[in-house]
Amino acid sequence: MTTHGSLGMALFVRRFLADYGRNPVNLLVLVLVPVVFVVAAAGPMADAAKLLGGIGPSVETATAGWAAGFLAGIAMYFQTRAARAADRRLVLAGLPSARLVAARVATGLILAVLVSAAALLALAVRTGIDEPVRVIAGTLMFAVIYLAIGALVGALVRNPVNGTVLILFVWIMDVFFGPSLGSPDRLATRWLPTHFVTLWMIDLPSQHGGRMGDLGWALLWTIGALAIAWMVVTRTTRVRHGGRRRIRAGSARDQFATSLRMGLRDYRRNPVLWALLIVVPVVFIWLSKVITPDQPTSLSLVEDGRTVEPTFWLPDVHAGTMTPIAIASLATLAGLFVVLDARSGDRRLTLAGFRTGALLSARLGVIAVAVLLVTAASLVVTVAVFDARQWDVYVAGNLLLAATYALIGVCLGPVFGRVSGVLIAFLVPFLDVGIGQSPMLRAQPPAWAQLLPGYGADRVLLDGGLTAKFDQSGSLLLGLAWLLVLGVLAAWLFRRAPATPARTRLGG
Repeated sequence: MTTHGSLGMALFVRRFLADYGRNPVNLLVLVLVPVVFVVAAAGPMADAAKLLGGIGPSVETATAGWAAGFLAGIAMYFQTRAARAADRRLVLAGLPSARLVAARVATGLILAVLVSAAALLALAVRTGIDEPVRVIAGTLMFAVIYLAIGALVGALVRNPVNGTVLILFVWIMDVFFGPSLGSPDRLATRWLPTHFVTLWMIDLPSQHGGRMGDLGWALLWTIGALAIAWMVVTRTTRVRHGGRRRIRAGSARDQFATSLRMGLRDYRRNPVLWALLIVVPVVFIWLSKVITPDQPTSLSLVEDGRTVEPTFWLPDVHAGTMTPIAIASLATLAGLFVVLDARSGDRRLTLAGFRTGALLSARLGVIAVAVLLVTAASLVVTVAVFDARQWDVYVAGNLLLAATYALIGVCLGPVFGRVSGVLIAFLVPFLDVGIGQSPMLRAQPPAWAQLLPGYGADRVLLDGGLTAKFDQSGSLLLGLAWLLVLGVLAAWLFRRAPATPARTRLGG
């Protein structure tokens, strides 16, 4: 590349980073999320690995790579997706596409280095780093592989819900069914993106790397993923134009019905979304049953008003306790994106005379349909692998949890925007339901977890799934109280949003 070309690419990189940094919350979250994830998740994930037949303490090292990978993927996805129209105009104006793609990839690499540095710093404070070269290189390879995944999804998947859920799905498969939390010798998991990176990073020779070895395969995954992403981003040049719809004003009831019908129509035209909302929980719950080792576990429950710690056969209960993790994560994303995707349209409708209450009710109606679909898909597969003692209570607890986290998603959107909102939407349910409330990690949730929004609903569904009599009236009231508070907060934020000018920058 010529000196002029190098200077031009450097200018574009600075511009792209400046565009990303116009929303300071994005950069703040890119640093804070990996730090919080590593600090909070390292110990519990190591405990989960011991329980599930994994490698135990070495998992703490892998958490730096997991955090850096997911954040790099999400950041690259939104950078690629948000700038598609502008990038195509630049190419049409004469800018070589290779130079533009190189600038985008370089920007993504800088963001990947940022999140990797934050994750590694947190790991050094949390547990220390015994082999810094191996751990630093492994974390960067995690970030680069997911950077490429984010670029691929950004080039091929236009809808942000689809793209985010798809990246989350790949990440969940990679983390929960990879060599750290499960067996490193499963043939099916050798095709996961960071299988060999993880094994090399934690110094656990696979014995199936062949002549190339684990490091060779890890580098091949890294270089190959970047090359494929480069080609796809370069070749994707087609721009689609959406049509406009006219809406007739009317009564509050008519406006609600029209808005709800339009919202559902938009989502009905997006079959990929519905497929993801069904496939992700199905695969997650079913595989959690498959990988569970044959051993007993003790849980703290309330039976007939008394606290007891009965022993269960782990394969019989593990899938039932994983169901709420899938439901909470997807419900949060559904609430986040339903509101964000409709925000600019809602402003125009408000100016045209639509009532804010009718619009909010319609958006919540669309979210309710998505929540019901996610919960139904999760429970259908749960029925096949888990036998709840009180199905009605178990189902009600999952629905309460889904509604709670859907409203959290609604609240996150106006405050954080797309990029930061997705990262927070990933972190909160994972730390709350996946770690804080998890009965697999400890018999009773710690004191800090009892202050989180998922505590009440989670205790209700565990009571319904594992005991013969309902004893969680207090937890039910707590869960309903969270639902009420979040509903009021969501309504207040939604009413403020239409009066705010639409953001055009990346973090909006």
